Amino acid sequence: MFSQRSVRFFSSTRASLYENIIATQQGRVGLVTLNRPKALNALNTPLMIELNQALQAFDKDAGIGAIVITGSEKAFAAGADIKEMKDLEFVRNFKNNFLGDWTGVTAVRKPVIAAVNGFALGGGCELSMMCDMIYAGDKAKFGQPEIKLGIIAGAGGTQRLTRAIGKARAMDMNLTGVMIDAEEAKQAGLVARIYPAADLVAETIKSAEVIASYSLPSVLMAKEAVNKSFEMTLNEGLNYERRMFQALFATKDQKEGMAAFAEKRAPKFTHE
Repeated sequence: MFSQRSVRFFSSTRASLYENIIATQQGRVGLVTLNRPKALNALNTPLMIELNQALQAFDKDAGIGAIVITGSEKAFAAGADIKEMKDLEFVRNFKNNFLGDWTGVTAVRKPVIAAVNGFALGGGCELSMMCDMIYAGDKAKFGQPEIKLGIIAGAGGTQRLTRAIGKARAMDMNLTGVMIDAEEAKQAGLVARIYPAADLVAETIKSAEVIASYSLPSVLMAKEAVNKSFEMTLNEGLNYERRMFQALFATKDQKEGMAAFAEKRAPKFTHE
């Protein structure tokens, strides 16, 4: 298992120290591994602070084009840390906006892929849904079992899940606490791809490398346009998409990409 204290070098001169995650770079891909093995990667405030810091650093790093978040083969994240939450009270939660700062992944502009092995329950399922795509190992399990604890989901389990798989399935998962496996999640539209558990992270990094090889302005606009589709009418979304499409003709990469196609060669994008 990973060590409890790891160093991620963001540049040749600057390092950052984490205790609950491991952040590394593979080519143009940033990889964040949740690292609380004894707690099945249960999410707590220190971990989420570190995760947000690592994601922000990757997002600002010109050498990174895509990001992968994963856990262990046993658990992506088995939920939020109940020990941290059990004694909390309403006024404190409300004043401090508890969970409000757990959504940093949604502010990342670069594509983020969740590589989910094992359990993704409660906050773990919600974290995976904050990512742009979910790739799952063949033994992955997804669920929102908060109802069993006398609470409900608080970071997207009733909202993002419903948008991903529809009201009927989301209602079933939230009201009964039932889990769904990787194949069910893929059929429902929650998961994009399934791989054998042992191959999941490597295959996810391969996809991230493909994304990172493309023109960054195009990738950012594609992600933004797809996300806008959840917030706009169809006509508004089509107009927004068309404007972004038109805007990309101001980039050097559009000229390079189309020239390379015409000349039957691989493009050399400069992300400009």
